Amino acid sequence: MVDDLDLKIIELLQSDGSLSFTEIARRLKLNESTIRKRVIALREKGVIRKFAVIINPSKIGLNTVAIVGIDVDPPMLLKVAQKLCEIQEIKYVALSAGDHMIMAKIWAKDGKEFSRIISEKIGGIEGVKRICPSIIIEELKD
Repeated sequence: MVDDLDLKIIELLQSDGSLSFTEIARRLKLNESTIRKRVIALREKGVIRKFAVIINPSKIGLNTVAIVGIDVDPPMLLKVAQKLCEIQEIKYVALSAGDHMIMAKIWAKDGKEFSRIISEKIGGIEGVKRICPSIIIEELKD
């Protein structure tokens, strides 16, 4: 389990994953070695899965972002989800108990490319029954 100190470290890293152990230690008024040991332990426990760069898609020419609900033949669920994970333009895939069986986040250059991804790449996967895209107008929190 995590304690209050772990939660403070996690909060700082979530706000800026590039913070050094020294900077975190300074902000929390602790030794750098304490922070290093805590972060290593959090990684080993799987609490911190990875450190990643969060990209603004429009700044790299990807102006169409969508959340897509996908329904599939139930016996094909995991196979379809695995195939979706292999598509470069799909940045997120999750199994869902909501309105759709799978939810995916897609980044595309424009509407034409998005349409091609939906019809050819996703629609071409065996077991896909229904695709319900929702274009993101503005992302407020990531």
